Amino acid sequence: METVNIHQAKTHLSRLLVKVSEGEGIVIAKAGQPLARLVPLQKTRQSLLGICKGQIHFDEDDNFELDEVWKANQ
Repeated sequence: METVNIHQAKTHLSRLLVKVSEGEGIVIAKAGQPLARLVPLQKTRQSLLGICKGQIHFDEDDNFELDEVWKANQ
């Protein structure tokens, strides 16, 4: 995990956020003492909804309401 001081973090925030978005963590320190950590956010359930896209198929004669299935799984 890379460590940067506050001045570097302010100056290079965009670059650091690119690294974080790629999965790397960044520690921000003041006078060599760690103060904070930039880490990627965990993926939310909403962002995982399309994970099976193209892998689940339904026959035309399937008779169910997606709203009912969705509500039952929440």
